[in-house]
Amino acid sequence: MTFPNDETGQVLTEMQAAGIDLNAMHKVVFFQLFEQEQQAQALVAHLAEHAPDMQVELAPDELPNVWDVNCTVNMIPSYDGIVAQEAEFELLAGKFNGYNDGWGIEA
Repeated sequence: MTFPNDETGQVLTEMQAAGIDLNAMHKVVFFQLFEQEQQAQALVAHLAEHAPDMQVELAPDELPNVWDVNCTVNMIPSYDGIVAQEAEFELLAGKFNGYNDGWGIEA
């Protein structure tokens, strides 16, 4: 399988080279960052209401005054699926003054 030459494609290429089956379901974690805990909590509350089956975790970041909201989606990690999900999270996080900061697969 080949992927576009961008950050998402590079990560998927590295995962494939490491032997991860990209045709199987995985827990894909999308990272949202916020400068205020209240904004992060607002996203968590929104997701609890609108996506109750999604696993969502709120935690302080390693950086001071930054809050992480990690959203886990069970999906086959296709390039198009990852890009589409990131775009959705970017729009959603933006509504609460945050932003999407990438993704990863739980190992």
